Amino acid sequence: QVQLVESGGGLVQAGGSLRLSCTASGRTFSSYTMAWFRRAPGKEREFVAAIVFSGSITNYADSVKGRFTISRDNAKNTVYLQMNSLEPDDTAIYYCAARTVFGANRDGARYAYWGQGTQVTVSS
Repeated sequence: QVQLVESGGGLVQAGGSLRLSCTASGRTFSSYTMAWFRRAPGKEREFVAAIVFSGSITNYADSVKGRFTISRDNAKNTVYLQMNSLEPDDTAIYYCAARTVFGANRDGARYAYWGQGTQVTVSS
């Protein structure tokens, strides 16, 4: 069983930055594909970014490309989401997800493990 715990959310003004962290339990973190998804009020969950176990392949939603960066530190069992140039439309609950299959997939149904989420609010 994999447990994921997110942190780093908060309230920020438009144009600001936040860094989200997700720490995973388990001794095989380095073999997981990790991803971030988000759910805005009244909207469906959407893919944000994903990174394969080695960090060599990443995948981003078009809406965050160039503004967000996903990275990981396998020694710390942690994946990060650096969010810059935040916009009010980025307001959402951000979820960390993990899968044990290789591939930076955008489909949430492909991820078996999920965190509880962390709220990000961007004011205009």
